Amino acid sequence: MNAKALSMALITIIIWGSTFAAIRYSLHGGYSAGHLVLVRYLIASFAFILYAIMPGVRFRVPKKQDILRLLLLGWIGISMYHIGVTFGEQTISAGTAGMLIGAAPIFTALFAVIVLKEHLGIPGWTGLAIGLTGIVLITLGSSGSSLTVSRGALLVLMAAVATSVFFVFQKPFLRRYSPVELTAYVTWAGTLPFFWFAPGLLDSIGHATREAHISTLYVGIFPAAIAYVTWAIALSAGKASAVASMIYLEPGVAILTAWIWLGEWPSTLSLIGGLVAIAGVLVVNGFGRKQAAIEKKSA
Repeated sequence: MNAKALSMALITIIIWGSTFAAIRYSLHGGYSAGHLVLVRYLIASFAFILYAIMPGVRFRVPKKQDILRLLLLGWIGISMYHIGVTFGEQTISAGTAGMLIGAAPIFTALFAVIVLKEHLGIPGWTGLAIGLTGIVLITLGSSGSSLTVSRGALLVLMAAVATSVFFVFQKPFLRRYSPVELTAYVTWAGTLPFFWFAPGLLDSIGHATREAHISTLYVGIFPAAIAYVTWAIALSAGKASAVASMIYLEPGVAILTAWIWLGEWPSTLSLIGGLVAIAGVLVVNGFGRKQAAIEKKSA
C-alpha cells in the first residue's frame, strides 16, 4: 500500500474507531437508535450540500446508468451498515461492536477476489488469517471465555458484511467520480431510508442531554462525512483488499476510546488480540506488497 492510501486509511480508522463509543454515549443520553442514525445522517447530508454549493466547487451529475447502482450502494453501505451497528449497540458494548466490525476485511478480501479479480497471494491470505485470529482473541477477551451470539452481535456482523460490499463496489465508481462526489452521493442515498424513523424525532431531541447532542454532532460530521471521504481517497489510491485490512486496527481504537470515554476496561486477552490483529495488517501490507512487486517485475 502506498503512503497516500496508508495515511488516509489510518486517519479513517482513528475516526471510525471512536464512533462506537460515541454511539453508545448518544444512546445513553436519550437518543433512540432510529433517531440517532437519522439525525447524524441529516447532519452529514447537510454538510455535503453546503460543500457542493460553495463557490468554485463543481459536482458532476451522476450518469443515468449509475443512479440505481449509487442508490443501492448507499442503501447497503450506509443504511444497512449504520442500522446494524447502531441497533446492535443497544445490547452489546462499544468495544465488542468494534471487534465484530473487525471481521470486515475477510469479507472484503473475498469480494475483492471475486468481483475485482484482485490477487492476494499467500502472504495476503496469511495476513488476513492472522488478523482474524486477533479478532477472535479480542472477542473472547471481551466476553469472558466464550462468544454469545446475541441479536446485537448478529446485527453488527450484518453491518460488517454490508460495509465489505460497500468497500469493494465503490472502487469502480472512483474512476468516474472524485472521492468527495461519490461519498456525497451515497450519503444522500443512504439517508433516505432513515426517514422511516422520523416519527417522534423532535421529542427524542428534546429529551436528549447536551452531551448526547455534542456526541451526535461529532458522529454526523467526522465519522459519517469526513471519514468516508478519506476512506474513498484511500481506496482510490490502493487495492481494496489491502486498504480494507486496515480495519483490523479499528478494534484497538474502539477499545481504547471505550476505555477512556465509557470506562470499559480491556482484558489482557483483548490486548493480545489487538497486537495479533496489527501483525496481520503488517503481513498484508508488508510481505504482501513485496510479493506483488516481485510478481509484477517477473511478469
